[in-house]
Amino acid sequence: ITDFCAGGCCGRQTVREQHGKDESVHRCRPPDVVVFPRCVEEVSALAKLCHRHQLPIIPFGTGTGLEGGVGAVKGGVCFSLRNMDQILDLHPEDFDVTVEPGVTRKALNSYLRETGLWFPVDPGADASLCGMAATSASGTNAVRYGTMRENVMNLEVVLADGSVIHTAGRNRRPRKTAAGYNLTNLFVGSEGTLGIITKTTLRLYGVPEEMVSAVCSFSSVQAAVDSTVQILQAGVPIARIEFLDEVMIDACNKFSSLSYPVSPTLFLEFHGSERSLEEQVNTTEDITQSNGGSDFQWARDAETRNRLWKARHDAWYAALAMRPGCKAYATDVCVPLSRLPHIIVETKEDLIESRLTGHIVGHVGDGNFHCLMVMDPSDQDELHRVHLFSQRLARRALAMDGTCTGEHGVGLGKRSLLCEEVGPSVIRVMQSLKDAIDPNNLMNPGKILL
Repeated sequence: ITDFCAGGCCGRQTVREQHGKDESVHRCRPPDVVVFPRCVEEVSALAKLCHRHQLPIIPFGTGTGLEGGVGAVKGGVCFSLRNMDQILDLHPEDFDVTVEPGVTRKALNSYLRETGLWFPVDPGADASLCGMAATSASGTNAVRYGTMRENVMNLEVVLADGSVIHTAGRNRRPRKTAAGYNLTNLFVGSEGTLGIITKTTLRLYGVPEEMVSAVCSFSSVQAAVDSTVQILQAGVPIARIEFLDEVMIDACNKFSSLSYPVSPTLFLEFHGSERSLEEQVNTTEDITQSNGGSDFQWARDAETRNRLWKARHDAWYAALAMRPGCKAYATDVCVPLSRLPHIIVETKEDLIESRLTGHIVGHVGDGNFHCLMVMDPSDQDELHRVHLFSQRLARRALAMDGTCTGEHGVGLGKRSLLCEEVGPSVIRVMQSLKDAIDPNNLMNPGKILL
């Protein structure tokens, strides 16, 4: 292996620090060494070397995670996978593709542009697809197309001892299977704690015949979220339905040069034939207007739609721009749809009582929303209030039969909340699986499990 970086000179230290942090508030934990393998054989050879010398292994994709998942809390070797960036097997007639870990979601969709196919899972960042599998990521399209968990068909994984497995069998890509334990979904969401994902086979979808987006403003948070629940209860097969509170829409207006009313807002998108879109839009407009919503502001052409959804994807950066020099932390709770209006209203009240500014934005069609907290890292009182607020919000979601993390993962910050969510018996089963697959605790130690 010729591409590596160890400690020593200033440039090497910079590379190590770049690979010891993501976009979260967790402090940088640089690895001792960074390696840049170019193929699965090199990943396997390096893993065998680490296994022989009992060195921790930390996989690294694009570093866009939000839970400190790439920090080398026990030192060790970071496997930076950016040089493995090939799209290997595209089967347009079967609606699937296999990619290496250096391929990002935007790069894949650019590659697919002339095929009439696309991959719809779209977290805010241009994340690597194998990294998205490792964190069970989702995004604005999940209400219609599902999360990574529903869209990964097979994985190639290098285990801690350097052995290579294919979770559904080598080259297997059936649309469904009932063969044995579902190892694919065991590794989806494992956050690098069980192995290094070196290939993923993904479901693809036909580009819809028609797409149209709309923006609708409301006088209250309750009205906007009630509309979301009613639209889904009416069976509208909506492709995207995103909520932005008045604080978030103000930030997006300023960051992305938009001019929407500064009030609770829904961004919506409909996919289908011209006739089916008419039915979807009519039903949705009836519901929003019955809740006091404004007339729809339409984004019909591709350029306007892309600008709208780029603004939504840039919400993290829009929030940061409101307080230059500060850091951001994103909560990630998810609750059953019927509890969504209640928890968002309570969260807004908690923000006021806690003297905190939080931008609320979310994939409300899934019951998942984020409170983007922008804070001064040198203000210990503010940091403490943000920590207490985020803990209360997570426990509020658990009390409503929800989860502390809908899509960002557990990483470093939610390990104790995971214990509260699933209970000690399930934690013991998870620990047993970890011990069986990685008995020396070399794979990304310190994440998920305490």
